[in-house]
Amino acid sequence: MDNSGKEKEAVQLMAEADKKVKSSGSFLGGMFGGNHKVEDACEMYARAANMFKMVKNWSEAINCLNQAIDIYTDMGRFTIAAKHHITIAEVYESELVDIEKAIAHYEQAADYYKGEESNSSANKCLLKVGHYSAQMEQYAKAIEIYEQVATSTMDNPLLKYNAKEYFFKASLCHFIVDELNAKLAIEKYEEMFPAFSDSRELKLLKKLLDAHEEQNSEAFTEAVKDFDSVSRLDQWLTTMLLRIKKTIQGDAGDLK
Repeated sequence: MDNSGKEKEAVQLMAEADKKVKSSGSFLGGMFGGNHKVEDACEMYARAANMFKMVKNWSEAINCLNQAIDIYTDMGRFTIAAKHHITIAEVYESELVDIEKAIAHYEQAADYYKGEESNSSANKCLLKVGHYSAQMEQYAKAIEIYEQVATSTMDNPLLKYNAKEYFFKASLCHFIVDELNAKLAIEKYEEMFPAFSDSRELKLLKKLLDAHEEQNSEAFTEAVKDFDSVSRLDQWLTTMLLRIKKTIQGDAGDLK
């Protein structure tokens, strides 16, 4: 089926879903399986959304998913509403590149997951929010999220290995804002999570703090290179480290 055929089918599905929702609200519709009709409508909205996504009609896809979300939240089915919020967030993130809207939908999904006690799903959404908040220089928000997720994972035997990464990211956000804040935060994290003390991440932070205090760009870059040779730095970490390095006087603003 070509794109115009898919789009037509999606529009028809959407119209059928609208009709089902309207008839379920009528007196007779309510008597004769109103809830069932509404659930069918939600499935139709989701199918229509997928078709709209295939033809890159993002705004119609989001519209369909929002219709389904409204119904699912009215029915108290928050887990599936959260999944639809994630789908919308991903469209804003990857296709429409509207990061503020992506953040809002990830936050809403996290709230719904928390309400359903699905903490690991909530944390995945929150980490996206933390990631983008820091990129957009909303450091206080990012710190709060990374601390929250680190605290909720550090007591879980399967997830505690990840806690050091989140404390590391929170430390870097602190460091960008204020060197003294970073020192105090790092001490607090070591007390909260002793395993952080032995981590390569903490050793790097301490070297960076020393280099920053001495306003020594070369020592800063050397410490980053040593770390990167064992654990590759991703784009987010590189960006944050560059932002810290730029606060050293006379710095060229790169990590070479």
